[in-house]
Amino acid sequence: MRLITAIIKPFKLEEVRASIDMLGITGMTITEVKGFGRQKGHTELYRGAEYDIDFLPKIKLEIAVSDDQLDDAINAITKSANTGKIGDGKIFISSLDNVIRIRTGETDQNAI
Repeated sequence: MRLITAIIKPFKLEEVRASIDMLGITGMTITEVKGFGRQKGHTELYRGAEYDIDFLPKIKLEIAVSDDQLDDAINAITKSANTGKIGDGKIFISSLDNVIRIRTGETDQNAI
């Protein structure tokens, strides 16, 4: 089992969610986050004054998948979140040792 953590642009959320749904993956956790990478933020103009925005709004997705779903999920996220411009995001993959569904007590693969 693996945990996919993806940081994407906010306007790409629905497209990514739809592509994950088409794979039959049934759950994800979404968090609104702020951060920066190589782009280092940007400058905006508000009421005639310039100010720096160091942390850009992003969406963090966390998706638990079985090992056999991993490659398909990564491809779906990569294709649907891609704009070809700086700041498209990152995907991190972690191993999951145990998963437990609280309501039923199911574990591991059955809990996903």
